Amino acid sequence: MSRLAPLSEEPINEDDSKNCSGVGKAQSSWRKWLRNHFPLLFNKKSDLRILLSVLGCPLFPLSVHPKQPINEVSSSAQYIIQHFIAATGCRKLEGRVKNIYATGKVAMAVVDRDHELGSTNTTSANGADLQKGCFVMWQMLPNKWLIELAVEGHKIVAGSDGDLAWRHTPWLGVHAAKGGCRPLRRAFQGLDPLAISTVFSQAEYMGEKKISGVDCFVLKLSANHSDLAERSDNTAEMIKHAVFGFFSQRSGLLVYIEDSYLTRIQSPGSQPTYWETTMATKIEDYRSVEGVKIAHSGQSSVIITRFGDNLKLGPAFTKMEETWTIDDLAFNVPGLSMDCFISPKELQKDYPEENHHWRLDHYCPNNTDSTTMFSM
Repeated sequence: MSRLAPLSEEPINEDDSKNCSGVGKAQSSWRKWLRNHFPLLFNKKSDLRILLSVLGCPLFPLSVHPKQPINEVSSSAQYIIQHFIAATGCRKLEGRVKNIYATGKVAMAVVDRDHELGSTNTTSANGADLQKGCFVMWQMLPNKWLIELAVEGHKIVAGSDGDLAWRHTPWLGVHAAKGGCRPLRRAFQGLDPLAISTVFSQAEYMGEKKISGVDCFVLKLSANHSDLAERSDNTAEMIKHAVFGFFSQRSGLLVYIEDSYLTRIQSPGSQPTYWETTMATKIEDYRSVEGVKIAHSGQSSVIITRFGDNLKLGPAFTKMEETWTIDDLAFNVPGLSMDCFISPKELQKDYPEENHHWRLDHYCPNNTDSTTMFSM
């Protein structure tokens, strides 16, 4: 931060001083000046909650069904997946690997926010507002996983016991995901090639596209209507959730993954608001771990667009970015058992009945400080 010139009086411009006729206007100008020069004083707390809610532990759109065939080459998608299996060497994991352990670092930032009021707050992903942290992840194949992520003194924990996915945050406590168990999206950023090959072998071939100078085959997966209905409630309707995998034509590796979901939110007596969230991840730095190629770094970006008739000045946007690196990854860690993935007692059947579900309407349209949407 550059040195500020000494101020002898309240920082308001000449026009403000001419028009200012009371203490209220002076205080308003003072607050405006502070927001312009020290945006972190006003946005750091809400930014961190947004980052952890959306980038911390998002879920993949579909569940993993390990019994799906991945051996027969009967479609373009499966041909591409056979190339991926050969490139990563993940075939040797089948029947041999029972769990995966990974640790890594993250650096997150809200890089742009354009509210419906017309104001824009832009911060630099390389500036002092970068939120740094680390995570540890355990996974018991195929559907049991646990992740702990700590960023700037805040910690979130999320997990799945094979039947139920849940999350614990400092501001909401424990809450469950609607729609049953799904894998952690981070595992599909090159950390679990066996799960990637299993899921994308059933994908739809969408053609070819160049991403960051790399010629890729594109595969698409979409959540079906019944899954979307299970993840909806009386105020939030999941309209779509699709994911695209970009596989390098040359190396066969997954180099880019993009998913987007659209949600319709409407409270009784109010106009509907639509939220569209697009998350894209560049995957790179594949290294061999016990003979299997695993991605060790990447960059993710998220654009959240809110639109609807009740937003008078048009759509509102929020953009976030994350860089991540993997420090350590191992297979078949001794001592990791089913008991490590038991869901919190608040979500168990014998616990007093309460509403512990992730609710999309926690993503408050007019108060980003209460943003607690789990990236669905």
